[in-house]
Amino acid sequence: MARQPDDKSAAKSKSDDSALIRELALLLAETNLTEIEIERAGLRVRVARNISIAASVPGIPVQAAAVAAAAAAPATDLAKHPGVVPSPMVGTAYWSPEPGVKPFIEVGSKVTAGQTLLIIEAMKTMNQIPSPRAGTVTQLLVEDGQPVEFGEPLVIIE
Repeated sequence: MARQPDDKSAAKSKSDDSALIRELALLLAETNLTEIEIERAGLRVRVARNISIAASVPGIPVQAAAVAAAAAAPATDLAKHPGVVPSPMVGTAYWSPEPGVKPFIEVGSKVTAGQTLLIIEAMKTMNQIPSPRAGTVTQLLVEDGQPVEFGEPLVIIE
């Protein structure tokens, strides 16, 4: 027959668990974290809080929203452009090897296949992005230091 825990040890365990949860909740508030998970002696406790961000901007006329929607439409067309160079990874795009140095390419630059176009930093590693084809750079589609997603258009070479 299985042994039943006595009432004193069960009460002490609940008290310890409550103290741990309160301590983790205070730590969340102090550090502005959204989630903490801890495992001790076979007990796993996860404390999380929901943060909702309201994205309402009063005072924007409907006409401005229509202009913003129209501006977003050409971005999707650029992804289908035959000369587009998409990002091969998620990271941060840099146009030059270090700050204050001449960028690898500029609009109007002639590039050869394999020439470095830019660097994408991913997980503290600088990855050189080579040109897939020879041609002339007609558009730079991201800013220096801008985060980029996989497949996001970076440059157009014609």
